[in-house]
Amino acid sequence: MLAAARSRVQPEACENPGVSSYYDIDTANARLAELRPLLAALRVARDEVAAGQLRLAQLHAADEADPALIAREQEGMTITVKSMERAVVQIDAWGVTLRDIGSGLVDFPALVNGRPVWLCWKLGEGDIAYWHELDAGIAGRKRLIELE
Repeated sequence: MLAAARSRVQPEACENPGVSSYYDIDTANARLAELRPLLAALRVARDEVAAGQLRLAQLHAADEADPALIAREQEGMTITVKSMERAVVQIDAWGVTLRDIGSGLVDFPALVNGRPVWLCWKLGEGDIAYWHELDAGIAGRKRLIELE
């Protein structure tokens, strides 16, 4: 059914450019233990950056803008953004595709009878229970039980 754990299959043969290996369901589910806290932290960091941008806009708009306060706010945002970048690089290194930080949506490349598909999961769900075709996206999610 699903390919062996992160097996090395030539991506050209499967029409999924950029993918050099594939997950099986057990390996993808095991990866969730590391992904859950990383995705939750990314969501919090994204919200912190948005709030920081608002604070910066307010600081710049103030009649007597405090350059030191603006610099501290910008430094804090830079640190947060760098932590987000590290998290995204780690997710990418695992061969997982981050689709949306807000929902914690990720896709795992997988093979079904030699056909490439995405195993689809988002933060808050239990084990992976969905999949979709390469071009379908989350709107085309189907239950694993429907996998042919």
